[in-house]
Amino acid sequence: MYWSRFYIPTLKEAPADAEVISHNLMIRAGMIRKLTAGVYNYLPLGLRSINKAAEIVRQEMNRAGAVEMSMPMVQPGDLWLESGRWQHYGKELLRFKDRHERDYCLGPTHEEVITGLIRGELRSYRQLPVNLYQIQTKFRDEIRPRFGLMRGREFIMKDAYSFDKDDEGADKSYWNMFHAYDRVFSRMGLRFKAVSADSGSIGGSFSHEFMVLAATGEDSIAACRTCDFAANIERAPVKYQGKPAAGGKDAPLAPPAPIEEVRTPGTHSVAEVAAFLNVRAQDLVKTILFVVDGQSVAVLVRGDREVNDIKLKNYLKAQEVEFMEPEMVKAVTGAEVGYAGPVGLKVDKLLADPEVLERDAWVTGANKTDHHLKNVNIPRDVKNVDVQDLRNIDEGDVCPQCGGAIDLPRGIEVGHVFKLGTKYSEAMNAKFLDADGQEKFFIMGCYGIGVTRVVAASIEQNHDDKGIIFSPPIAPFEVLIFNLDPKNADVNAEAGRLHDFIESLGLDVLVDDRDERPGVKFNDGDLVGMPMQLIVSRKGLEKRIVEAKDRRNGERAELPLDDFADAFVQWKAKVYAGWNI
Repeated sequence: MYWSRFYIPTLKEAPADAEVISHNLMIRAGMIRKLTAGVYNYLPLGLRSINKAAEIVRQEMNRAGAVEMSMPMVQPGDLWLESGRWQHYGKELLRFKDRHERDYCLGPTHEEVITGLIRGELRSYRQLPVNLYQIQTKFRDEIRPRFGLMRGREFIMKDAYSFDKDDEGADKSYWNMFHAYDRVFSRMGLRFKAVSADSGSIGGSFSHEFMVLAATGEDSIAACRTCDFAANIERAPVKYQGKPAAGGKDAPLAPPAPIEEVRTPGTHSVAEVAAFLNVRAQDLVKTILFVVDGQSVAVLVRGDREVNDIKLKNYLKAQEVEFMEPEMVKAVTGAEVGYAGPVGLKVDKLLADPEVLERDAWVTGANKTDHHLKNVNIPRDVKNVDVQDLRNIDEGDVCPQCGGAIDLPRGIEVGHVFKLGTKYSEAMNAKFLDADGQEKFFIMGCYGIGVTRVVAASIEQNHDDKGIIFSPPIAPFEVLIFNLDPKNADVNAEAGRLHDFIESLGLDVLVDDRDERPGVKFNDGDLVGMPMQLIVSRKGLEKRIVEAKDRRNGERAELPLDDFADAFVQWKAKVYAGWNI
């Protein structure tokens, strides 16, 4: 392929709304263009990279025994009513009516559709297991689409669905997909980690996320410095080693100092209270107020910790967890926001993180505007407290698996595998006959990969101040040949010969044959990020060499024209080895 015949509208500057590296570089490199909020045109370079990622996914799905199919993006609301998700999925589900006033939605995922299909097709355990997948456009009406392809509304996803007769088979299907995902992301040349995760709105008994490690990632990962433990921060359990405070179940009865009420005017935040009282943030207990399925719930955590609302939601088996509105806070506590405390607080449920039992005396809100309490002892002063792990794990916390220290690297979710169990088959009455002729519900799993997102995540992980650095397997072209003198017949002929030879090796090649200055070509070449660059020039022909550059590390080499075939193959192997592929 030749640049002059292709469509690569590069830009020197990205638009102001390009908030992250991948968004900026994909626009500047002429890979995508915005149509409307969260919806993008995939230009030729972008589409080539997306298609290559999709093909790796397809090959590994087929290798794992999954079978490709395609399901409609438009889905009838009746199926979602059956599963119970029509009401509970949220506003991300774009609902609409057809001309007959029937409810439909644009599919954000396809559990309902595949379950509706299979329940009418598979009737016997002899037909199981089955794993069907598709690579298809999805739509989720994000409240604030941002970051280009990282969090768009319309995107391309691979979703697979397995059906088994029992838990043993379902576990086998799950781990089969897990290992297929490991191969997918390894083949793409990505640095990634599989982490234990929350199942969210998809549901199910357990799941893992595959996270591309990148400093710009939206998610924090709890990873042990010593062992292989890794979990999404929403899921990571906290291992406590402290002892109960005085007044606790196994502690002596002698009470600590009595409660003291102090005036703290205008101090609403932990930082303000700590500064005013000359104490540390970790000397305070925060009382965070929620509305959980219509009930008032208070959660106590140390002042420098954060409540994990996913843990809270899962522990209470709740549908909705929301922060309490200021008006309700005042009605519950009798005070303005910022002064809630556990002593005398009247709520439907009072929960505490175990850490608040580890000290004898805390500073808390007084449920009185401009006032706080000192010397609060939770076991002594607060009744009917339910103690649970309800906070985010922090850097330096103890690994729940081996006792080592926890790090919190950033990551980008690019894949998610779920063991669904019978969540959808029961809701939608999808059954088969077992060996005894008894009706049983299918045991299901579902498995997603964000195909467009994985390309953006790769760029977030691999770039420099000049532009994108693509790994060879998902680069739009593996090799970019710079023709530095397209008006010279000898240079043109040599560039064409190299193009044809490299293409005969099964690699995709792009020749920059534009009548532009070398600096413009080199800048555009680094911007679009093809992993292998070759320079053909008059000076090079005189010396009988082609200059080569590894885009990943900038290392240069001179490949002899008279023995180019062997020299290129050896150089290519070195470039690929740098990507561990």
